[in-house]
Amino acid sequence: MSGWVDLHCHLLPGVDDGAKTLEDSLEMARALVDLGFATVAPSPHARPEYAAPELVESRLMELREALERERIPLTLGRNAENVLDDVFLRSLGTPAARMLGTGPYVLVELPYTTPVPALLDVLFRIRTKGVRPVIAHPERCLEFERKGRAAEAVRSGALLQLDVGALTGRYGGTAKKLARAFLEDGLYALGATDLHAPVGARDWVGRALAELRSRAGEQAFERLMRGNPTRLLVGEALESEGE
Repeated sequence: MSGWVDLHCHLLPGVDDGAKTLEDSLEMARALVDLGFATVAPSPHARPEYAAPELVESRLMELREALERERIPLTLGRNAENVLDDVFLRSLGTPAARMLGTGPYVLVELPYTTPVPALLDVLFRIRTKGVRPVIAHPERCLEFERKGRAAEAVRSGALLQLDVGALTGRYGGTAKKLARAFLEDGLYALGATDLHAPVGARDWVGRALAELRSRAGEQAFERLMRGNPTRLLVGEALESEGE
């Protein structure tokens, strides 16, 4: 697969707090292609206040057709950004589960400003369902400000997904510091944009990717932005985990 792979992006129009219109989606897609991306698995928020899965699927089909019509070379996969709650946990192993691709991976988010003391227990419950959690933007979540908590999550079987914008301070100083520390410690399995809107996308995502490449080196950058996300999308184990 050529080009970078983004497994956290709010590209679908009118389903959550991401792209508002189809034109927004197309502008975001053009920016991502210009930056080197070839594949995106749009990850709409899986929350009651946002679009139901049926509408999400319809918008995914609509966007695929529009990309083809506009000759924008971006391949789309299936995904969702899930909240770690009982509804989500009960859905695992059922058709209602909103997985990354066809599984066994699933993208989850933690609260930004409240602790999750039962995190390791929740991760264990997810793993007992045969599912591997991918935690979105841990550097932006209060729980991971606890010293050693990110490493504990990784040891519990979670995969950490870097929001690349954090590296350049897009989400403030604490997230920037944590992102750089987690990257230095090798805790991230993959990177993503968490892109929500077209305005300024080429600029800030471009700077963030350059920062990641500078800090991680070319080999790690390739692994975080292409190798590992490609494997997750098709349900394969990561290279480092000894297939």
